[in-house]
Amino acid sequence: MTPERHAPTGTGDPLLEPPPGCPAHGLGPGGLHRLHEADDLDELYEKLREQHGPVAPALLHDDVPMWVVLGHAENLHMVSTPAQFCRDSRIWTPLNEGMVKPDHPLMPHIAWQPICSHAEGEEHKRLRGAVTSAMADIDYRELRRHIKRYTQRLVNRFCEEGRADLVGQFAEHLPMGVMCHLLGMPDAYSDRMVEAARDTLKGTETAIASHAYLMEALGRLAAERRARPEDDIAGRLVTHPAGLTDDEVREHLRVVLLAAYEATVNLIANVLRVVLTHPGFRAQLNGGQMPVYEAVEQSLWDEPPFSTVFAYFAKQDTELGGQRIRAGDGLLLGIAPGNVDPRIRPDLDASMQGNRAHLAFGGGPHECPGQDIGRAIADAGIDALLMRLPDVQLACDEDELRWRSSIASRHLVELPVRFEPKAQQDIRQQPSHAPAPAQRTAWHVGIPRPEERPEPKAPAHPPEPVSFTAGRPQPGPEPQQPRPRGAWQRFLLWWRGY
Repeated sequence: MTPERHAPTGTGDPLLEPPPGCPAHGLGPGGLHRLHEADDLDELYEKLREQHGPVAPALLHDDVPMWVVLGHAENLHMVSTPAQFCRDSRIWTPLNEGMVKPDHPLMPHIAWQPICSHAEGEEHKRLRGAVTSAMADIDYRELRRHIKRYTQRLVNRFCEEGRADLVGQFAEHLPMGVMCHLLGMPDAYSDRMVEAARDTLKGTETAIASHAYLMEALGRLAAERRARPEDDIAGRLVTHPAGLTDDEVREHLRVVLLAAYEATVNLIANVLRVVLTHPGFRAQLNGGQMPVYEAVEQSLWDEPPFSTVFAYFAKQDTELGGQRIRAGDGLLLGIAPGNVDPRIRPDLDASMQGNRAHLAFGGGPHECPGQDIGRAIADAGIDALLMRLPDVQLACDEDELRWRSSIASRHLVELPVRFEPKAQQDIRQQPSHAPAPAQRTAWHVGIPRPEERPEPKAPAHPPEPVSFTAGRPQPGPEPQQPRPRGAWQRFLLWWRGY
């Protein structure tokens, strides 16, 4: 156990650690729970809530102490009070006292970096201002159009097969394709970018090489925009009055790309899983009682893309949720447990439509600046997918679905589905499950085949004469113009990006 002066609690005996094989598996020094050994983190969070209230002590890998903030109000207070809590891990007592080794599994999440997510004061304003400004000028109508076209391209890859994995073939590709477009590197997008991002975030044996690949691509983009600025996120970062260096531009492109990618992959997969496994939920979508964007918001309450965020650090001795927090203590932003705090959600089955008070995107000075982009990708992408595949069904039993879990998040490994094979569509068309009508020329000269000949009818009026000029038939009366769309149809087409 760590010295009492920075232990999460002032109680506990270091000798109480259970021996191997003891039923108290998952307990560490002082009887504290090891989060990384929990079989069910949601269940553990509720147990900690009962034992300690809205702020509970726990242990990370190597028995490093850490507070877990479980209460909704307490999480909001922590992220919104920069005078008491910050994201600068350089003040973290266990790190300064050598408890957190350089190879600690969570070091990539916690190690301080010169980016807006970890900066404070004027430096935070400078860096965050550039990132926020670079995202503020996005044309969301054009973005939704691009999302739907990219969805069409992805669905065309598997629509004729009648089967697909909507995680590996859809959810993991759509966000990367859209984000590369927004950053200014659509030509650089490839399946290699998806693999590199997955590798980097999973921490596989090739993660270092994959991370290097991403950083090289983003560094090349920053240099290109420095030489020739364009109206995209990279170009706006380069030309912002904050004066970001090439390294700062590259680092923030990395943060934007990877954070948006991982969060949106999880969000899309979570919404699609609920659509496929909850008939009532799907019926609400099909019946129009719940638009897709509300389904996305409900998922952000029930299954946020990130369960927790590493980490906030106490700048001074303070109190939170009835616990004594010492300067230098670390605290996890508990998104998932905060979203189910019984003080704000006594009935977890109640609909949260119209309520955006969840913690999925954090809050305060470090609230996610790209949350509306993630919402748009999930909303427009899922809408277009379901329009192409309205009969899509889960191709396995629900209890056969598998997750890859960590303290930070919970990823659906695959989502196998089946559907009636569909024809490919032009990506510029509005997504639809109906086959596209054959294009007809203005005139057809020739004798129709017998099966194409209509039944003879008595003409109601004498036939219009057809004149010939320069050997070409000329039309008689003008064809009837289609009826104009009503205001509601025009609004729906505008909203969907067409």
